Amino acid sequence: MALILSSHSLFGEDSNLGISSNPGAVNIQTGTGELGKFLGIEEETGITFGGLLIEDGNWLMSGGSGLHHNRRWTGNSLFILDLLIDLEKSIGWKGALFGADFLQFNGQTTNADAGVVQGYNSLPGPPPLNRSELYELWLRQELFDKKLTIRIGKTVPTNDFNNVLKPVPVLNVELAIPEVSGLIYTPIFVNTTLLGVIPGYYNSACGVTVTVAPNKATYISAGAYDGNLARGVQTGLTGPHFNGYYFTIAEMGYAWTTPEDKKPGNVALGGWRQIGRLGTGAITENGAAGIYAFGAQCVWMREPGTTKQGSISAFFQLGWNGSKTLPMNRYAGLGFTGFALIPSRPQDSLGAGIAWSKLNKHIFERSQEWMFQAYYQAHIINTTFLETAFSYVPKPGATDKINTTAWTARIILLF
Repeated sequence: MALILSSHSLFGEDSNLGISSNPGAVNIQTGTGELGKFLGIEEETGITFGGLLIEDGNWLMSGGSGLHHNRRWTGNSLFILDLLIDLEKSIGWKGALFGADFLQFNGQTTNADAGVVQGYNSLPGPPPLNRSELYELWLRQELFDKKLTIRIGKTVPTNDFNNVLKPVPVLNVELAIPEVSGLIYTPIFVNTTLLGVIPGYYNSACGVTVTVAPNKATYISAGAYDGNLARGVQTGLTGPHFNGYYFTIAEMGYAWTTPEDKKPGNVALGGWRQIGRLGTGAITENGAAGIYAFGAQCVWMREPGTTKQGSISAFFQLGWNGSKTLPMNRYAGLGFTGFALIPSRPQDSLGAGIAWSKLNKHIFERSQEWMFQAYYQAHIINTTFLETAFSYVPKPGATDKINTTAWTARIILLF
């Protein structure tokens, strides 16, 4: 299986590990397919029908921007319906998949109320904050014994690029780490040096992704997409544009298991370019470019040879761009996640992360923003999780106030 599909099956029947705080942002298949089974769709048809529902509430405990008269409570709701068709099973088209997603989001200005530039909550993005959209519509083809894959259509490029949450690919399922972290802040989903240019949740875009995976451990991916997000167009709500604004990106990655104790890890390096005239205020520039890196490593296992009996993983993220118009020019992040640390709670996870961004001096008065977050994700029943997260931002970039703290409670239901 090519690495582009490493997050294809989000929640296996025997999985006992944590999930992403927003699977719809980083997984090719959203949900478990239980909705299709409930509707009587047989597995032999190759049709999988599922989705997710996420509801959260946020308490701004201290700080804030004063944007809405010091509003302290906000809420967000995300609903995604996912259709995935294995065309080989359904009509005999070897190596082909078809996917389509509908997205409904209703939210509030949670991050703006806090004055946090990086975003302590990844669910709300740019306005409109009430939207219904065709989130994805794509066709994917495997060639040359799955060593080459091509995906074309309306997609979410953050599934395939700069995705530190992507499961570490391993041959032994006992070593699997389905999601590297359950952090809810925006940088865990999008390195902040790419914010405003790379299409992703919830602004998908039309384009093509090509991945070469000569073996199970190595891959090279490249993509080209509608780049009108960089000029403020909400590409998730529109069709393709052909007007000189394009976003291109390439990434190479490698995965391994340590020879002595079989701890899995991976690392990736990528570069991108945005084509088109960009501007902020009176400042303009002809395009932008940057580089990034990320990686993850299992650092401890309770039982040698398996992560399912309790493990701890660590991750890092780095990013740089030379733009005069994008909101952030440098980024560094790191964190850790503990899986199944409580034997009686095998599907729970917990973790913490630090995110630092250098802010664009042409846009913000403050030169940098630090953010600290810790979370606990508890399995409730079947495929339902309750997650709580505490966020601390000592000096938010979009306000002159200090010591912003926030508490988030989130219900995640996969179906």
